[in-house]
Amino acid sequence: MHQDATAERRNNIAPIPFEADAPFLKIVGELPRELNGTLYRNGPNPQFEYPGAHWFVGDGMLHAFHLEDGRASYRNRWIRTPKWLAEHDAGRAFFGKGFGNRLPDAPAHVTDGGVANTNIIFHAGKLLALEEAHLPTEIEAGTLATRGYHDYQGRVAGSFTAHPKIDPVTGELVFFGYNAAGRLTSALSYGSIDASGKATRFERFETPYASMVHDFIVTENYVLFPILPLTGSMERAMSGKPPYAWEPEKGAYVGVMKRNGSSKDIVWFRGESCYVFHIMNAWEEGTRIVADVMQFDEAPLFPHPDGSPVKRETPFARHCRWTFDLADNTDRFQQVYLDDLTGEFPRVDDRRAGLKSRHGWYACANPKAPMFGALCGVVHVDGTGKRLGQYLLPGGDTISEPVFVERSKDAPEGDGWLLAVVWRARENRSDLAVFNATDIEAGPAALVQLGHRVPDGFHGNWVGAQ
Repeated sequence: MHQDATAERRNNIAPIPFEADAPFLKIVGELPRELNGTLYRNGPNPQFEYPGAHWFVGDGMLHAFHLEDGRASYRNRWIRTPKWLAEHDAGRAFFGKGFGNRLPDAPAHVTDGGVANTNIIFHAGKLLALEEAHLPTEIEAGTLATRGYHDYQGRVAGSFTAHPKIDPVTGELVFFGYNAAGRLTSALSYGSIDASGKATRFERFETPYASMVHDFIVTENYVLFPILPLTGSMERAMSGKPPYAWEPEKGAYVGVMKRNGSSKDIVWFRGESCYVFHIMNAWEEGTRIVADVMQFDEAPLFPHPDGSPVKRETPFARHCRWTFDLADNTDRFQQVYLDDLTGEFPRVDDRRAGLKSRHGWYACANPKAPMFGALCGVVHVDGTGKRLGQYLLPGGDTISEPVFVERSKDAPEGDGWLLAVVWRARENRSDLAVFNATDIEAGPAALVQLGHRVPDGFHGNWVGAQ
């Protein structure tokens, strides 16, 4: 028991085995009265842990911090996917080792391994939990009850990215899906949902090779699809080797397509091998497309094709700028690092998504700490990548993705707050930290204190009071 507790305190990965409601949370400092709404967060929290299962495939659990008139409450619920319900009824895991492989003794009718564990968004009046291998799962706001898969009146099928983009001008939601022709295939799907929630486009196309495509790039007039050498292989999977592996010799490709154009007209650019989980923002400058990303020189968390691990010292992401010149007679795109600071989970003021932005934020590491690589702070940058401010947590504490909330609809870009869930290592519990977004060096203006911890997760979003 002591060993388990010690291991758990070293990091915040282990799941919590309960659902809870906390209607009145302690607040240190003062919550801004203008913050009225809910921060929803999503992440893996396996109902039944299985030895060797990849962290990415744990059952989704939602954590909701509701803020209203200076008060705060909390609720968490597992997302009741078909997988979660089947395992719950049986009292054991049906999907296990590796990337969520179905166990040999699972009942024949249990075929859906969806976990809905990566993101949660609000669009066209619906709250949707997302992962990249299944359709969105609709969630009831407030109660966090699971309503089931949402297929847009049968117009959308197959995989659906955890990182769709919402156009701040039109309200259109743009999405893609990889493995669109089946598991470990090279096809992508692409589609759009209008502001009313109606599917207006859905198509599939082929890419240079099968890749894990976690995020993509959208500007006012273009969509860009990164095909990076974290490759998928059914042949490997069938022979007991890693289904996803790092193959840098395949190189990096990025497909550029006009948003109102056809996938038949995609232009493929080439670049140096790298991996990117997350895009900060992208925009157009004349004939150029500029995209700020968090780039790894080598993909983390996945092995080489023979199963050997990647080098420990290289898998750290840094703020990098990609530039595509559509008028130049070249198929190469530029990749220039803007900082040497380790970071991940980049965000902008979503009112500037796909447009040139002057403010960005991401979770960062402390290069002087012994746990270098752990995300233990937040950094604020301008539109050139220059650091405007940085805040580091006490030693051992870690931070989640920072989410920007504007002060009002008409407030200038960057005027608002940054919300992030913080794990307090010494106390083994979590706070919701509220920063002034343009003065993060001052530290949190308010802390909402939980009595338990929120395990490390992936993404979240703020939904203002309706």
